[in-house]
Amino acid sequence: MKPFLPVLFIFLTLASCQGKSEQTVVIGLDRVTEYRYLFENKNLGIIANHTAFNSRGEFILNVFQNIPGAKIKALFGPEHGFRGNYAAGKKIDEHSLLDSIPIYSLYGKDVKPTPEMLANIDVLIFDIQDIGARFYTYIWTMALAMEAAAEQNIPFVVLDRPNPINGKAIEGPLLDTAFASFVGLFSIPVRHGMTAGELATMFNGEGWLKNSVRAKLQIVPMKNWQRSMWYDQTGLKFIAPSPNMPDLATATVYPGMCLLEGTNVSEGRGTEMPFLQFGAPWIKTAVLLKELRALNLPGVQFDSTVFRPQSIPGKAVHPKFENQRCYGIRLRVTDRNAFRSFRTGVLVIKALHDLHPEHFAWRAGHFDRLCGTDAVRLAIEKGENLDVLFEQWEREVETFQKQRQPYLLY
Repeated sequence: MKPFLPVLFIFLTLASCQGKSEQTVVIGLDRVTEYRYLFENKNLGIIANHTAFNSRGEFILNVFQNIPGAKIKALFGPEHGFRGNYAAGKKIDEHSLLDSIPIYSLYGKDVKPTPEMLANIDVLIFDIQDIGARFYTYIWTMALAMEAAAEQNIPFVVLDRPNPINGKAIEGPLLDTAFASFVGLFSIPVRHGMTAGELATMFNGEGWLKNSVRAKLQIVPMKNWQRSMWYDQTGLKFIAPSPNMPDLATATVYPGMCLLEGTNVSEGRGTEMPFLQFGAPWIKTAVLLKELRALNLPGVQFDSTVFRPQSIPGKAVHPKFENQRCYGIRLRVTDRNAFRSFRTGVLVIKALHDLHPEHFAWRAGHFDRLCGTDAVRLAIEKGENLDVLFEQWEREVETFQKQRQPYLLY
């Protein structure tokens, strides 16, 4: 079988997948040979994207071509596509080929593999780098693929990877299933502190898949990953898992600042610092800055900024306030372990709502889906003290910690 990497020239180069830091964490894709009995002489379906490199800079297709008798029969791409080059929310309906292997989109007309797609598959494999936030859609692609595999009696294997923003911190409300969508299907917090393998185990064990089907699930676990680790402590090279998630700093603020997508305020798309800055032409920066600094939120500082969103192909197509001068705020995380991204995001939105009532507007449906509840929006609209919600979420987090405990692998 000929190498795949030359065909995948749009992926990161090998050099970009090799870091200078010493390797400490061994990911699932590094351990495929140890678990080759799962894959030998099998027809494989692989759900992956441009993040599916091992620590030696080998792409997943090249790794599996070294397994005796293993034949890759189908590839499946999540949001942003198998090659990771589509903008957020862009529906991808076309199917393509890679060295005669079909690539099926799971972010368009189909979000779940169909029986026809799985007709010649003996094992379905998932290997995508998640970001650690409930509304990041890759974990829901995984959940629906688990359902499809279970319905077709096909084993499902997750090659596990780190939670980039650590596996200890948990934040935000449990999703109210009345607000279930592709940015949150099951009742987990916004910041769940779990790996994809752990989530798959929980989805299966809790009977959350449709009709309570249970996948024939196998996790290829990591070695040496500890729950307290941030991604830059793993020795692994960070590969941007989506076009607007360029680095760990962005991932750190994302569970809270993504909430701005549910408003008419720019979340920084169309700039080089999405989610790390926000703004609008009508924001009174000095007043907002004073309000945010007065909150004395742990682990974060706020500075004024000005930016002009631009269309960036494959990254931000016609972003909010395109080509307009936006006045806003830039976040600087000073202590990432003390920083609470979701709480910060909620309080930022409350300040925007209260200080700019003549301009601020909700995209209510999307905001509620991101939060997994309408309680946040309604409390802000009514001018209620949000401490009541924060205390409620702390109780929900305690409940979730107990619920997730049997499914933790590390």
